[in-house]
Amino acid sequence: MPLRSSYRVFRPGWGMTVIATALICVAAAAATSRADVWQPSKGHTQIPLWPGAAPDMSPSTTAESMHTDAGNMIGGKRYYGVRDVSRPTMTIYSPTVANTGAAIVVYPGGGYRALAIDLEGTELCDWLVAKGITCVVLKYRVPDSGPHYYADCKCQRFPKAPWALQDAQRAMGLLRAHAAEYKLDPHKLGAMGFSAGGHLVAWISNAKERAYKRIDAADDQPSQPDFAIVAYPGHLWIDEAKFELHDHIRVTARTPPTFIVQATDDDVDDVNHSLVYYRALVAAKVPVEMHLFAHGGHAFGLRKPTEPVGAWPQLVDSWLASIGMTQSTSSAKKAK
Repeated sequence: MPLRSSYRVFRPGWGMTVIATALICVAAAAATSRADVWQPSKGHTQIPLWPGAAPDMSPSTTAESMHTDAGNMIGGKRYYGVRDVSRPTMTIYSPTVANTGAAIVVYPGGGYRALAIDLEGTELCDWLVAKGITCVVLKYRVPDSGPHYYADCKCQRFPKAPWALQDAQRAMGLLRAHAAEYKLDPHKLGAMGFSAGGHLVAWISNAKERAYKRIDAADDQPSQPDFAIVAYPGHLWIDEAKFELHDHIRVTARTPPTFIVQATDDDVDDVNHSLVYYRALVAAKVPVEMHLFAHGGHAFGLRKPTEPVGAWPQLVDSWLASIGMTQSTSSAKKAK
């Protein structure tokens, strides 16, 4: 991809990409930015996650903005990133066919620096709602809201407050608290994430407690998803000398059933991130299904339908049915 050797203003699912901030001005010339907040398509409304300011926030001096890199295309199309999110939201997309009662919260990737809001967000909703699944796009706080790799220490550092995890947990609580209003089964609420968003899925799947103080009744609801879909994750394996899951993710028998997908030629997030997580899930006897593809690279989303890696959505369909989260096609038609 363009700007491989320099700072990239935005690359979906940055994962472990090193941020060379000194080259911001060079990269900015190759991108198009808009100083406005992301807005969903007509008929959908962003719902604030927090009744006031989000917890542990310091005053932000940078306005949220959208941007794209005209020279960096995936599937023949541009993709858009959202930066400097300080007011997190969720946007609900209702099923366009018979409602299965299942819902999936989608976490776009972006290395905890930005959010690939279409490639790894709204485009997934177009697929899910046509399957009778409610889709929720989480616009969580960035930057510095989750772990990131730093070249100066060759180490992974964590933020002072885990904003992304806080936002993900709050969204789960709100959806369960308002399940009847949103026509959801509160026991069929899943999470799906890409790259850094894939890490966020593993993070929330294994967090035993809320990462913030209780605000209202929504925070009395369980915060773990009922099932999890992890796509080309980062931040799970960090020590090249050890083939081990990072110790901030502690898998137990309470971890939800999980689906993992990645391409082994991923040049951003090594396939070992998926492998160590898979091994930990198996050791804890958590139901897990993993699919690895020889080719596909990073940040493929739904944009490589004619390649072998493009089969992953159909594999997810079958997996969701196998764990009892969706109806069969024939049942859905009868219900409609």
